[in-house]
Amino acid sequence: MNRVVVTGMSVVSALGNDWHTFEQGLRLEQNAVKYMPDWQDVEDLGTRIAAPVEFVKPAHFSRKKVRSMGRVSLMATAATEQALQQAHLTDDPVLTNGSTGIAYGSSTGSTQPLTAFGNLIANRSMSGVTATSYIQMMAHTTAVNLGVYFSTKGRIITTSSACTSASQGIGYAYEAIKFGKQKVMIAGGAEELCVTEAAVFDTLYATSTKNNTPNLTPQPYDKDRDGLVLGEGAGTFILEELEHAKARGANIIAEVIGFGTNADGQHVTQPTAETMSQAIQLALQDADIPANEIGYVNGHGTATEAGDIAETQATRQALGRAVPISSLKSYLGHTLGACGAIEAWASIEMMLSGWFAPTINLSNIDPRCAELDYLTSGGRQISTDIVMSNNFAFGGINTSLIFKRWNE
Repeated sequence: MNRVVVTGMSVVSALGNDWHTFEQGLRLEQNAVKYMPDWQDVEDLGTRIAAPVEFVKPAHFSRKKVRSMGRVSLMATAATEQALQQAHLTDDPVLTNGSTGIAYGSSTGSTQPLTAFGNLIANRSMSGVTATSYIQMMAHTTAVNLGVYFSTKGRIITTSSACTSASQGIGYAYEAIKFGKQKVMIAGGAEELCVTEAAVFDTLYATSTKNNTPNLTPQPYDKDRDGLVLGEGAGTFILEELEHAKARGANIIAEVIGFGTNADGQHVTQPTAETMSQAIQLALQDADIPANEIGYVNGHGTATEAGDIAETQATRQALGRAVPISSLKSYLGHTLGACGAIEAWASIEMMLSGWFAPTINLSNIDPRCAELDYLTSGGRQISTDIVMSNNFAFGGINTSLIFKRWNE
């Protein structure tokens, strides 16, 4: 079994694209949720707030290289380029000789091309349908476009699994290296904000409608929560086989030591605490560590009633104590296919800094949530070498990742 380390990681997020800027946002305890004027005229839509990213396509992205990319792939490529630069792999032959693979996903591809296909179905017109329309909108658009842009020739694992797209991407990349299938993996996920995704959750009565006070929502784990808020972004990890990283003198950021994933097998949208707990236990077993070594849990914390309650009960059951926990979705909204990577990135950075962000807008912990150490105003100084990041998705898909401080 190979050991797997992180040698690069980067994000595109509503709080910024580097840790210094991102951490400032966390310490200010102000979320990035805004009123969305573009959604104002959508009839019967309850939620009109979201956490958008101020993303501008990098000037050096040539038209030829990105013509098959929609916004979600552009953000994924920008995050990946930054991560590869941090890992000093941009010009390394390992990137293009078949030793590097990709495990990356999003809930869906870019949604703008859907209008052209909708017009085709409704009005029998090909107007607006281009040679790249499908490539931009297909569920595996991020993974494929990354492979073409960076000329990788290893395996491609496409993880389009809603809220676990990025965490499964990181987990499957870890396993690909652990079992000797690749030396390096580009892993993570991305999502672009679209009113169609807001409508999906709106029909389930799962969205926040605090449209006049966007700064006060979402409220993960709070008894007065009224639903989730959507966000967007991208997060990329560069995972590497330990000996390969050492041989080239790479700067090792952290080690991936555990991954667990399973499915509830019961309901598409209603989570099950028992199987969620089992996924966490699978990660602990994979890491071969006792539960008491987990110093912090980055919770999924979407601010939905069923999700918050099931997740916290599962966490308490699996870890057996009131472990420190917080949800970054209180700042970024729910970034869907990107959340697993952005939250794992922040978990590692917080572990390295020793300060862990609180869940904001958490004033009255829901008594139905399990007894955990919920980080609130001011955050917490915690000295720990091991952190866990958990995500749970539609379809009853559960993931748990464990990262360890690099000490060697």
